[in-house]
Amino acid sequence: MSIRVIIADDQDIVRAGLTTILNGQPGIEVVGQAADGTEAVALARRLRPDVCLFDIRMPRLDGVEATRLLAGPDVEDPLAVVVITTFDTDENVSGALKAGARGFLLKDAGPALLVQAVHAAAEGDALIVPSVTARLLARFADSAPTSRRRAEPLVALTDREEEVALTVARGLTNAEIADELHISLSTVKFHLASLMTKISARNRVQIAIWAYETRRVKP
Repeated sequence: MSIRVIIADDQDIVRAGLTTILNGQPGIEVVGQAADGTEAVALARRLRPDVCLFDIRMPRLDGVEATRLLAGPDVEDPLAVVVITTFDTDENVSGALKAGARGFLLKDAGPALLVQAVHAAAEGDALIVPSVTARLLARFADSAPTSRRRAEPLVALTDREEEVALTVARGLTNAEIADELHISLSTVKFHLASLMTKISARNRVQIAIWAYETRRVKP
């Protein structure tokens, strides 16, 4: 079954280019396009795609707010959103992460990384462009007041869950975690699900942020 994707960008040529790249990949199908954030949210709610690719700067409703409406903490059945933009700024990345994005890419990242991000998001994974991952997660954690930083979970993590949390914070994918820890993909997914339950995280990006907030990983 193909990964169903919608693309939202206010530039026709960008939408066309992304569509061409993704439709040229086996197992990926672009099922809809939108020229602004309001249209994107309506389209996503109607089509329920596997992955939404949103530009940050769009008319009527920007990509961060569109992401929040589809994947934010108040959304009961969130969609997978990958934010793709020209602007590599801390505000853009942290805004997208807070809104619930599962990935962050620059438009010059290249087709291979784009395809990888779509696959990762569809599988419940997350991909943030490597050049900004550690810097942004560290700044994201440091920007939170001490009183609002997450505490240790009520149920202690196992040693393996601690290891998985650290690999997630480093930006590793499920396959890379399995390879590094010498465990199966299904075991990785089991530990991720347990981690999310214990620390009240909705996705692996939030696991990574938690690892910084609890000082398991230091800038």
